[in-house]
Amino acid sequence: MKIAIASGKGGTGKTFVATNLFYALQQAKIPVTIVDCDAEEPNVHLFISGCLTKSFDVTQKVPVINESICTHCGRCHKYCSYNAIFHVPTLQVIKVMEDLCHGCGACFVACNDSAITEKQSVLGTVKRFDLANQFTMIEGRTKIGVYSSVKLIKAAIAEAGSDSVVLFDSPPGTSCPFIQTAHLADFVVLVTEPTPFGLSDLKQSVETLADMNKPMGVVVNRAGIGNSDVYNYLKEKKIPLLMEIPFSREIALTYSKGLLISAMDEVWLGKFRQLFDTLTPHSWK
Repeated sequence: MKIAIASGKGGTGKTFVATNLFYALQQAKIPVTIVDCDAEEPNVHLFISGCLTKSFDVTQKVPVINESICTHCGRCHKYCSYNAIFHVPTLQVIKVMEDLCHGCGACFVACNDSAITEKQSVLGTVKRFDLANQFTMIEGRTKIGVYSSVKLIKAAIAEAGSDSVVLFDSPPGTSCPFIQTAHLADFVVLVTEPTPFGLSDLKQSVETLADMNKPMGVVVNRAGIGNSDVYNYLKEKKIPLLMEIPFSREIALTYSKGLLISAMDEVWLGKFRQLFDTLTPHSWK
């Protein structure tokens, strides 16, 4: 069972929900793995720690152009959909910008002069941290300057294997990293806040997931601020409201200290345990 915790924008509280849900399952002795898929800025490790048991680099092939052979025909530049090959034919200048390369190999296929070979370039690192008794935290972290974290996210999720329960702390937004994460989840928990900005981002996420035909529900964080538009939208779209987390100085202070509210308060431990119960497959149908 794979559950993605996502949000339309950063700072909405998805890591708060993901880490507290992880702790609640841990306390219930349900084997669980949490994968930090927010590879550009992973922060699950601030709340959950374990023993580093595995670490490996994720690489992709990038082109290497032999300028002594290159005829400057420009085919590789034209074939590249990501503008990763800089070419000025009048000056006979051609360069590969590795940070923009997606490793698709189109330039390699396009070259008729055998001027392009390939080398491995590091995109980032996947680390596995084991806690006691089948509890695991996996972190994907991209190298600074890397354009796309999608391949790294795939590797991090693959490292989780077929563990019984896997939580994905999704990247924010609705671009490729989010889609890659949600695509591999059985259910997506969207975290939002009851404000106009929250509603705008929520709508984008909902529309994207609807196109993917992905089951979803919503957790409203900082409940009590803003207005009722988010709730009206959920009713209109018949999207289940899974949980409300009130706007609270105590909760914010606990989070800012790198602590889990479910570990500090039995009531919250029970609420996150109940949240998991609502995510069991029979409740999706």
